[in-house]
Amino acid sequence: MSAGGGTKAILAALAANAGIALAKFGGFLFTGSSSMLAESVHSLADTSNQGLLLLGQRTSRRKASEDHPFGYGRDRYFYSFVVALMLFTLGSVFALYEGIHKIEHPEPLESAWVAVLILVIAIGLETFSFRTAIKESREIKGKLGWWQFIRQAKTPELPVVLLEDLGALIGLVLALGGVGLTVLTGNAIFDGIGTACIGVLLGVIAVVLIVETKSLLIGEGVSRDVLDEIIGQVESERVERVIHIRTQYLGPDELLIAAKIGLAPSLSVADVAAEIDGAEQRIREKVPAARLIYLEPDLDRGRTTTA
Repeated sequence: MSAGGGTKAILAALAANAGIALAKFGGFLFTGSSSMLAESVHSLADTSNQGLLLLGQRTSRRKASEDHPFGYGRDRYFYSFVVALMLFTLGSVFALYEGIHKIEHPEPLESAWVAVLILVIAIGLETFSFRTAIKESREIKGKLGWWQFIRQAKTPELPVVLLEDLGALIGLVLALGGVGLTVLTGNAIFDGIGTACIGVLLGVIAVVLIVETKSLLIGEGVSRDVLDEIIGQVESERVERVIHIRTQYLGPDELLIAAKIGLAPSLSVADVAAEIDGAEQRIREKVPAARLIYLEPDLDRGRTTTA
């Protein structure tokens, strides 16, 4: 599964969310709907989040320094983690607070048709953003299912945008339902219920993103299939076996591989160097993300784990 991609989806989400946020705030001022206010804050948070994702992509391209000899690839994981936290605090917590407040103290809506019109337009814009994220994700997810892709993707931006857009679409439907039921029944409590449901939805999505991006931030290795592929490329007639191996993603496109390999004791120093160079070349041909490879030659003194 490729680690590239994501920029087009981020830009589409940024443009859609910025326009939607302005429209929703205008709708809230006209109607006083708490669902509209919650969705306005949600879209504002999403717009800020896209900016942070773009910032992470930019800062991650900085060259390695003496203080950071492995580079800044994990900046993309850090900013994605910050995005997940913002989605929870600015989106979920605010919506829950506003929803509970409106349930306890319901207020009548004004010009409800304005809210309905804005929500319908927002659904159209958010659908465009969601389709863009799906299209870009399909190019790199391969045969993985969508949930597997979100769990295993090393590019943090695409799962973030996918779940944000999905949450936004469902949230818009909930807001539309809350406003619609309020208009039909004349009971403003439904607007508060819709707002609270949006808060719960955003909380669930935020927790999923926090868990997944935290795992990437503290360091993930390759999948079992990729690990077997790497081991297969290392082992040859002269490499008796891989004694043990460790892998870790330093960024979506940077994989660190460190392994101790058992070599035949009769090999000369020149033969050992040639074998290591050959193994590194074979690995990079099969796993392009393998930028840093350290192979330590040793004698195979016994069978130990390779994981």
